Amino acid sequence: MTTDFFSDDIRRDPYPLYGQMRSHSPVFHVPPPFDGWLIFDYEGVNRVLSDHLLFSSKVPAPRNWFIFYDPPQHTKMRALLSRAFTPKMVMGLEESIRDLSARLLDSVIEKGAMDLALDYAVPLPMQVIAGMVGLTASDWPRFRRWSDSILKLSYARTGGEAAEQSVREFTEVTAEMRNALQVMSEERRSKPREDLLTRLLGAEVDGERLSHEEILGFLQLLVVAGQETTANLINNAILCLTEHPEQLKELTNNLGLLGSAIEEVLRYRSPLQWVMRTPTRDVELHGQVIPAGKLVLPMIGSANRDEHQFKNAGQFDIRREPNPHIAFGHGIHSCLGAALARLEARIALPDLLSRLKNLRLDDAGHWEPRKALHVHGPASLPLHFEPGRRR
Repeated sequence: MTTDFFSDDIRRDPYPLYGQMRSHSPVFHVPPPFDGWLIFDYEGVNRVLSDHLLFSSKVPAPRNWFIFYDPPQHTKMRALLSRAFTPKMVMGLEESIRDLSARLLDSVIEKGAMDLALDYAVPLPMQVIAGMVGLTASDWPRFRRWSDSILKLSYARTGGEAAEQSVREFTEVTAEMRNALQVMSEERRSKPREDLLTRLLGAEVDGERLSHEEILGFLQLLVVAGQETTANLINNAILCLTEHPEQLKELTNNLGLLGSAIEEVLRYRSPLQWVMRTPTRDVELHGQVIPAGKLVLPMIGSANRDEHQFKNAGQFDIRREPNPHIAFGHGIHSCLGAALARLEARIALPDLLSRLKNLRLDDAGHWEPRKALHVHGPASLPLHFEPGRRR
């Protein structure tokens, strides 16, 4: 098979191909320069995500990103980060997120048109994360540039100039972020604030604290993952609902379905399509032997459409119950920021549905994918509507 799994056309709508792969090649090797093994079925993906002893998280990736650590180092890091990234802290953001959502919509509502991605879905989580870290409005352009460069790192395995450029950009941005973090850390030590960076600097477990490089790695993850997951969740929700107008109407008239609708968007159009693992020994899956040390990609986006796990898996159903999707991963590496992404979606979607009427997308089937191979969602999404109520 010569299919380019990472072309824009496939990434825009990978689901027909995923269905073919689950049926005929649930384990598939993509040759060099990518040189990775793709797992497509729910059972296989869940096994890779769950068995951290067999499938290591140590992969060719930034060494100070804790998601690429194995226990016990990962256990220590997650415990330290959890002290700073608490459920109470996340829920304390609700009022500021509501205000930000309202202000972003206020700026476009009279126009009857907006780019959902550029005007709302990207700035909302970006400014939430920037505020959590303690950045000001003047820092947002720099923050956006950091995010864009980190996102492109997923091209590092594709070979050629794109791969080399992505590594160069990431190296330059890392040096810039390292220097900025040093200045910000010194400011927080002399004058602590009520922000995430102050809590990260003070987090302690068994007498151990986070190093400068560990905090830098977490902030890089937060810059990209904290923004990208939520942006794609919001964009993908509007894609799903406008593709299914009867369910858009049902949800608009009954926001009691909001929770299950969000979970169905996470399943049906998973913001994160795959992660990376490395088997610690040769492992057999579906008659294929994956050699130890090779890159393995559990395809979360495909697993969440597996007909053996989900009844009518190819149908979008905001009333789906149960819905055991794995959009936020599974096991010890499940997403630390899942609660924040869900909170932002619970605020964003009612605002969009109540204030923007008769939603219409421009050429919804041909949007440009985000500039990262591992995510699913539009870089731009022109949206027309009839202005609803002002704030």
